[in-house]
Formats: sequence, structure tokens, C-alpha cells
Amino acid sequence: MKKNSILFNMTLLVVLMSVTLVSCQKKSEEAAPAAQETQKEVVAKTGSYEDGIYFAAEENFASNGWKYVVTLVVEEGNITSADWNGVNVSAGFDKKSLDKAGKYGMKQIAGSQLNWYEQAEKAEQYLLETQDPTQISYKDDKGHTDDIAGVSVHVIEFFELAEKALANGPVGRGQYEDGAYFYSDSQFPSSGWKDYVSLTVINGNIVGVNWSAINKMGQDKKAYDAAGKYNMVEFGGAQANWSTQAERAEKYLMETQDPSQISYKDDEGHTDDIAGVSVHVNALFNLADAALKAGPVEMGPYTDGGYYASYDEFANGWKEYVSLFVQNGNIVDVYWSALNEDGEDKKDYDMAGNYKLVELGGAQAEWYEQAALAEQHLLETQDVTAITYKDDHGHTDDIAGVSVHVNGLYELAAKALENGVVTVE
Repeated sequence: MKKNSILFNMTLLVVLMSVTLVSCQKKSEEAAPAAQETQKEVVAKTGSYEDGIYFAAEENFASNGWKYVVTLVVEEGNITSADWNGVNVSAGFDKKSLDKAGKYGMKQIAGSQLNWYEQAEKAEQYLLETQDPTQISYKDDKGHTDDIAGVSVHVIEFFELAEKALANGPVGRGQYEDGAYFYSDSQFPSSGWKDYVSLTVINGNIVGVNWSAINKMGQDKKAYDAAGKYNMVEFGGAQANWSTQAERAEKYLMETQDPSQISYKDDEGHTDDIAGVSVHVNALFNLADAALKAGPVEMGPYTDGGYYASYDEFANGWKEYVSLFVQNGNIVDVYWSALNEDGEDKKDYDMAGNYKLVELGGAQAEWYEQAALAEQHLLETQDVTAITYKDDHGHTDDIAGVSVHVNGLYELAAKALENGVVTVE
């Protein structure tokens, strides 16, 4: 009897232990969801991103001539800084810088309640608050939203690029100083086109490249080509027009981020490194290198583009004209010359030894040399009114080494700016 009692007690103990174990397991399983929720709260609080600098840019320009870039900074797992900016197809200054300088004009022109950069800052702040670029809803296919008070611009580009940047992981900063860069050839070559390069750098990366050229009439080569006037395919049998090939070369530079990463197959600057490009590209890469070494430029007051003006009548057998080229708001090129009734350019005529101002007129320098000094003075002053005359003929003591009358240069430069940017039709 006693033996049976012992067995019963042992059986009861085993049963009780089993029940206890099952109960503990059940309680543990019930407690698991609560523990998971706590972990989610911790992740939300501390952040879940790897620390570093993130960057993403759109590959192509939209029809309005802009493409967007986004730079994010993550610290201790949280997005602590967000920058949404734009790059123009002409390169140069970024969208925020132009807008802050009053050169974008969305508020004035479109009657918007806020400037673009102000609305961009609101979108950036929204991302900093939500910490998630997918936490945004759009009210139309263009990417407008009602989620952010005071923002009427489409914001889909910002949030999609932020999402892309985070997915790509930290990339750090590029090697260059942010800003706008510019460089051009110093003289017009025999082709009549003077090459120039304009760059945009954001987060240390070259995100905008514009390689083109200007002629003595202030016309831009890309616009000239787009108007069907250069037409290398029709006239030269090329595989693509010049502007198309230029864009391929520009893209190559943005991909390599280094103007020295190009090889040439001849002394003329042709390359096999870029598919679909048969034109010589050394001007692009040499000028880009020079621009980057020169450093970012300051923004000037003028509207970018080419300008031109000429007198209506001939004087002393010559009709004077002036062309200006403005980039990043600065006058970066001045060409002052004249045409005779045979259509000969005065500078070319003089450089060929035909004008002979020194020999026949006893001047201290030839006309084309003095004209270059006067042009340089205008480039330095950046002001078509910054000149004084000592007589009614337009002579000046303001420019060392110049004894010819210079009123034609300054009068026509002022007229050219008044006429506005040259259009190619």
C-alpha cells in the first residue's frame, strides 16, 4: 500500500512539472509578440540606416532642362541632413543657388506662394521627421502631394531619389569642391568656333557637364546644331550630329569623374573610349581639367547666353560689331571687331599684316593688339559703363597701352546686352 502511495506521488509530481513547463512555454510564446514590438520601437527610436553620406541623381534631363539630385547624411542610424537640388542641362550653378539669387523666379513668374528652394526645404524637413522616403502619398501622376503644408511643387523626384540613395548604401563625398565651374579657349580657331565647358559639382561629384562653343556672332554651337545649321550628318556624313556626340562625351566624363581618364588615338584628339563618338573630344576634357583646377566661379548679374550688336553704317570703310558671351552671370568672352564692304574681319585683316597701324600710323601696337587689351578691360570690370573718355572721339586713359578710340566697343557692348540673348533660328 505504501509502495502504491509513493508511485502515485511521483506520478503526480511529473504531471505537475509537465503542466508547469507547458504553462511557462505558453506564457513565453504569448510574451514574444510584446518583445518584438519593443524591438520595433527601439529600431524606430535609434534608426536603422548605416552611417554615412548617401547620394543619387537622375540620369536624364527632363523636358524643362532640369534633373534632380539628392544628398543624405545618416548619423547614429538617423537621417540628419537631406539636400534636394537640381542641375540644368547647361550646367553651371545649381537650382537652389539660382533660385536664392532670384534667377529661377517661380514666385515672381508663376505666382507661387513660396520659392522653389523654400518648398524643397519643407520637403527635406518632412523626410527628416518621417525618416522614411516611402511615407509620402501623391494626389496625381506628376507627384504632387497634400502631405506637406506649403508645398505645391511635385516632390516625387525627391522621395524616389532618397529611396534610391538609401538602397544603394553610403558612397561618401566626391573629390571636388561644390559649385559652378567654367573654362573656354582663349582664341577663335580657324573653324570659327571657340570651345567652352561648364560644370556643376554637388556633393563633390560632377553632376552636370555642358560642352559647346560660340562663334563671333554670339551664337552657341549646340543651339546652332539643333536649328539644323551645323548638320554634321548631312554635310559631313557623320554617324550623329555634333550635339548628340557632345552629350555622349559629357556623359562619359560624369561616369568617370576624371577628365584625365580618356585616351586618344591621334594628335587631333579623337578617341575610341566613347561609343558613338567620332568627333575630336580633347577640347572637352582639356577644358574640364582646366576648369576644375581653376576652382568654382562666383555668380554674376547677367543672364547667360550670347549677345551681339553692330553699327548700322560703315565708318572709314569698317562697320564695327561686338559679341559677348555670358556664363554663370559673368561676361566670359568679348569679341570686338569690324567688317569691311568685302566682308573681311578687321582683326583677321590686321593679323595678316594688312591694316598696318604701327607702320602707317605710328601707333604703339597694332589695332588687334589694342582691341585685345580693351576687351580684357571689359572682362575685368564686368561693366559696360566703367569707362571714361578724354575726348569726343572716344579715346581713353583708362586702359594702358590703348591709344585707339574704344567707344565703339563699349557702346556696342551696352547695346548687345540691351538686345538680349541671341537666338538661333
